[in-house]
Amino acid sequence: MNEVSVQKLLINYKTLEEFKLFKEYGNQELSMLEDLQNNFVENDSESPFYGIYYGETLIARMSLYKVEKKYDKYFEPRHDYLELWKLEVLPHYQGKGYGEKLVNFAKSYQLPIKTNPRINSHGFWEKMGFQKAKYEMERDFGQNPLIWLPEGIHEKNIH
Repeated sequence: MNEVSVQKLLINYKTLEEFKLFKEYGNQELSMLEDLQNNFVENDSESPFYGIYYGETLIARMSLYKVEKKYDKYFEPRHDYLELWKLEVLPHYQGKGYGEKLVNFAKSYQLPIKTNPRINSHGFWEKMGFQKAKYEMERDFGQNPLIWLPEGIHEKNIH
């Protein structure tokens, strides 16, 4: 696995075709296909998508969005943070550290991270140092977000 690295994915038809492989594995809730089509402009447009290639094959991907601190309802002090979505590794490549590599890439920004985990993935996120956010009805809308806190940042107190 040493030869692979996380890359910012280009918004182009090649990436669109690669994303279709993920959807074929039944992970429609994680499909970035619609996002890619909605964001499709040209190769050099700003992309929120990151992935890992094994040879010529895209085997793992995620989207990473930066949220400005004025919209922060999770952390103290208020802080810019990353929202990590749609982390997925193709089944044949799972359990080999690729998902961990993507999450560690996101952590390297040293910003708090919020994610909404898939069913049955809590063990992975706990291993990666994420914790359940204190549930706040108006903020979380039925989701159960997990958060990761870099040093010096704390979860917001709910009153």
